[in-house]
Amino acid sequence: MVDETFDAVGEALCCAATIRLGGAMEVLTERSSLFDAYASIMAGVESIRAFLDGQELDDDLLGSAFAESWSLDARYPAGLPGHAFVGGWTRLVFGTVVLTRPKQQNIVAVQTLGFASEAAAAWPSVVRIGSFDSLARFEVTCQREAEDRLRKDGLPALWALTEDWSKQYRQVAEQVLG
Repeated sequence: MVDETFDAVGEALCCAATIRLGGAMEVLTERSSLFDAYASIMAGVESIRAFLDGQELDDDLLGSAFAESWSLDARYPAGLPGHAFVGGWTRLVFGTVVLTRPKQQNIVAVQTLGFASEAAAAWPSVVRIGSFDSLARFEVTCQREAEDRLRKDGLPALWALTEDWSKQYRQVAEQVLG
């Protein structure tokens, strides 16, 4: 999959995974009164996305995203569905932000993408997304297709695909929470 050194491909795939799973996180944080934390995290993730598209990286937004991701899983109520998913997603955010600092990183893109897989595997219910019967299987396919799309068609194609998958993650969360 992704090289174990910093590169734009690894960072883009991690950013895409964060946005993709963020679809479910949006619903989970809305229902747990933690949407402000989610919004702060996603502002930082969008800064990474813009950076990958050639814009300046916003260190203030990244700092806020890092801080919020550090504590969001501890603030998410343990009794609500999706608690383990939230923990996996916050580790994904943490890794994605750290990847923007190649000289300071102790994490690699492969490890960070593993957090997305762990979060999907921790989903609290059976799901149906097309032919997939679990979020874990869906996520594995998303990761493979994301890398393929990025390498063949570039960032715009990756972002379009990511938005579609984010909507599917959102629908899964809405089904679980009713």
